[in-house]
Amino acid sequence: MPFTGIPTFLRAPLVTELDGVEADVAVLGAPYDEGSPWRPGARFGPRAIREQSVRFAGFGPAQAQRGLYDIRLGRRRLAQVRLVDAGDVDVVHGNPELTFANITRAVGALCRRGILPVVLGGDHAITSAVVAGIGEPIHVVQLDAHLDYRPTTQGVRYGNGNPMRLIGEMPHVGRIFQVGIRSLRTSESDLQDALQRGNRIISRWEADRLGPEAIAAEVPTDRPLYVTVDLDVLDLPLVPGCASAEPDGLSFGQLRGILQALAARHRVVGFDVVELNPMLDVPGGNTAIVACQIILEFLGSIFDVDLKVDSGSEEA
Repeated sequence: MPFTGIPTFLRAPLVTELDGVEADVAVLGAPYDEGSPWRPGARFGPRAIREQSVRFAGFGPAQAQRGLYDIRLGRRRLAQVRLVDAGDVDVVHGNPELTFANITRAVGALCRRGILPVVLGGDHAITSAVVAGIGEPIHVVQLDAHLDYRPTTQGVRYGNGNPMRLIGEMPHVGRIFQVGIRSLRTSESDLQDALQRGNRIISRWEADRLGPEAIAAEVPTDRPLYVTVDLDVLDLPLVPGCASAEPDGLSFGQLRGILQALAARHRVVGFDVVELNPMLDVPGGNTAIVACQIILEFLGSIFDVDLKVDSGSEEA
């Protein structure tokens, strides 16, 4: 029952020693929100996602049918995927440097074993620490309402407005694709800096015009892909539990279509979902459910190697 037992992600086995993990996917919590300059609370995001995920559980030993049946596709997905919950990284309050080192170390331990890390934020600051742990050259796709490309000023390096600039400085990161950008709070100087680096900025309106397959086709296939999903890429009513949510965002169907197209064309080596703030969410935990379903949809697409982008991916 969803209200009994320890809520690991999808009731997956809990592992505590990452160096000995045998799995295809490991869910890792990064409950850090000291990078949030507005409303704190994203530190409780990993816990909320796990609590909602047990409603989708189909991976436990008592389950007669493993995985998840997708009525949209008419088949079962993730049935053969070995999934574990790797718990949360150690967050050292007041010491972001040590916290981020812990995140990087944990992600690196998983990647060295060929395990796909799925990281639950936490605010968006954690993404730079996650990408630092990916041990091979990659391209990065960011799905977000905001550029998150602020310069490091007054010693602020671990804020949720900085991660993409920090990622852009990493030698193993190639192209960065920033998709869904629409905020009226966009800094023109940050935009010019991102473009000067060679980032591809795809606004929310250009994403409409291009469609999922064209967006995925712009990303070179010479390197694998890391994807970061900020929940504020979605339209504001879909994510009431996101402190940075804004109107006129993507529909869930549009986001699913983009993720599906990326997975169909590229090898994905990891992804995160960030900026869930359960303290702002509605009582039913709707935003946490959305975050959980994003993870399940993307994982399903990553492991459905023969899946083709369908014509209904744009539905609301």
